[in-house]
Amino acid sequence: MFEKITKKPFWFNLLVAIGLVLLLAVIFFMSLGVITRHGDTLQVPDVRGKSIEDATAALEDAGFEVDVRDSVYIDSIPALTVWEQTPERGDVVKVGRTVYLTVRKIVPPMVAMPDLEGLTFRSAEMNLRSRRLNVGDTVYRPDFAANTVLEQLLDGKPVKPGDMVPEGSNISLVLSSGTGNVENPVPELIGLTFIEAKAVLSGTNLVLGTMFMDGPVADTSNAYVIKQTPSARNEFGDRNLIRAGEVIDLVLSATPPAPAENTVVPENE
Repeated sequence: MFEKITKKPFWFNLLVAIGLVLLLAVIFFMSLGVITRHGDTLQVPDVRGKSIEDATAALEDAGFEVDVRDSVYIDSIPALTVWEQTPERGDVVKVGRTVYLTVRKIVPPMVAMPDLEGLTFRSAEMNLRSRRLNVGDTVYRPDFAANTVLEQLLDGKPVKPGDMVPEGSNISLVLSSGTGNVENPVPELIGLTFIEAKAVLSGTNLVLGTMFMDGPVADTSNAYVIKQTPSARNEFGDRNLIRAGEVIDLVLSATPPAPAENTVVPENE
């Protein structure tokens, strides 16, 4: 047979070769649609909120490949639950397309607690959200800087900036309500220890301002208040008035004030 072919003119053999190539090309392109399943499309089901096992089974049964590409911590859904999917639900894609899933982590990662004190509530809220932390309870306390953060708490206890806390934690904020409208007498703090003076200030919704030391003080907690600004009484002996949220500065000493420095309250007051 080979001899018969070689005895044919060159142009004949060339035409036969071209014809075979064209035939193979036609066969290939006709079968390409079958090979690639061209035109076969499916609508992506919604698997958000399903467990990873149920979501994988549903997608594979529908003709999709599944790949878990990421994980996040969301405290509002159970662990290993699908949070996001790509392509999204309702998208029409080719059969065999890979659907990428984002699932909820089992253990929350730890993040550094930001420093929120002094920030406005809005700034503190944005700062917490950027670290995947939540705003918990908000409590207002009189203070001169209205609507700013005075304290940051986790489980009712102060949490310092830089402390590692679980992602998704609820951070409670103590906010300033500004100074009050009602004026009350300035409390008499001279002669009290620093701990006692702080308790009085807290009970009267006043703010501890600057502390000055009169001489060396080894134990601040048990140091004595020997001077306060504003004072409890004016030069005429009348009570000074102060509003909730305002500041009182203290001068502390290791020794109690002399009896003459204590203010004597008249019996009729």
